[in-house]
Amino acid sequence: MTQSYPEPAVSVCFGVTIDDARLGTFNSCEGLGLEIVLEQREEGGQNGFIWQLPTRIKYTNIKLTRPLCKDTTEVMAWLASMTTGVKPQTASITAMTAERKTVAQWGLLGVIPVKWSGPGLNLDSPKVALETLEIAHHGFTAKKVAG
Repeated sequence: MTQSYPEPAVSVCFGVTIDDARLGTFNSCEGLGLEIVLEQREEGGQNGFIWQLPTRIKYTNIKLTRPLCKDTTEVMAWLASMTTGVKPQTASITAMTAERKTVAQWGLLGVIPVKWSGPGLNLDSPKVALETLEIAHHGFTAKKVAG
């Protein structure tokens, strides 16, 4: 009997949506993760081990990178909306294959922009013009991938 495994995300792009604003797809997504901070306690008379007590969860910032494209205006509009005040929002990052088939999806709570950097435009160094968006968040939501 042959067991079937889901298709891995080999050639992946990442679709990003903030609340109802679609920011487009990105070629690179770094920083999806969390760390549980531990507090170490030594107990008197117990020399064989140290207590590892979980205290809080830290979420890493997420960096999204892509070549400049028409969706750059969507990112700029979202960032421009922050001039009247930064308000945490919800976001969704969807990993998709080249055929746009969803492989995985992450929902993010309390999303705020941290940094945007545009391309260095230089005639002496003809490279692909890239933009990078860095966002912070306060945790994940449970999202199920359909199908």
